[in-house]
Amino acid sequence: MTNSVVIAVDGPVAAGKGTLARRLADKYGYAYLDTGSLYRAVGAKVLRAGGDPADAGFATRMAESLEDSDLTSKDLRSEAVGLAASKVAVVPGVRAALLDYQQRFASQPPGGKPGAVLDGRDIGTVVCPQAQVKLFVTARDEVRAGRRHKELMDKGENVTFERVLDDLRRRDEQDRARSAAPLRPADDAHLLDTSDLAIEAAVAAAVDIIARKLKP
Repeated sequence: MTNSVVIAVDGPVAAGKGTLARRLADKYGYAYLDTGSLYRAVGAKVLRAGGDPADAGFATRMAESLEDSDLTSKDLRSEAVGLAASKVAVVPGVRAALLDYQQRFASQPPGGKPGAVLDGRDIGTVVCPQAQVKLFVTARDEVRAGRRHKELMDKGENVTFERVLDDLRRRDEQDRARSAAPLRPADDAHLLDTSDLAIEAAVAAAVDIIARKLKP
């Protein structure tokens, strides 16, 4: 790592970590990376090629050939791609292919920015274990499913709340049970439950934590 400030924001799907991380990056003028989009891009690339996300060799080849244009695909937020992302994320070869990209982003933030905010599942534990600030964002299952359901309905996807809740819990289990970088808070992470917090309140709580951690 260089002297750039790194803020790691981890947590399960729909906990609010992405919105929080983007707001923090804007506030501090830091570079922002949604690392989940990398895995979604790999999952989408596998599906478009007609492959099986559980095929480790194929998924690894897709990760190794990932291009910036793959990160802007319109289908990255679909449920099918989300499930594929959880499957490719357990493949050690995929994680290795994407790890270097993430670490370079953190140590050398693009645009000469003074710091970086990365959100994902294993930023504080694997990608940036030396991050100056580590946040683990969570929320109750039903709250997270409600947020995700609204997001999908707003995009015109006709899916039931129960289906979203089931998918969310299945993805949680996949993320926690995988042998490669399972979802868990770092030992020195600050837990932030957003179940009953509006985004402004969540940002304020995070800013307070950051101020204490970065205090000279």
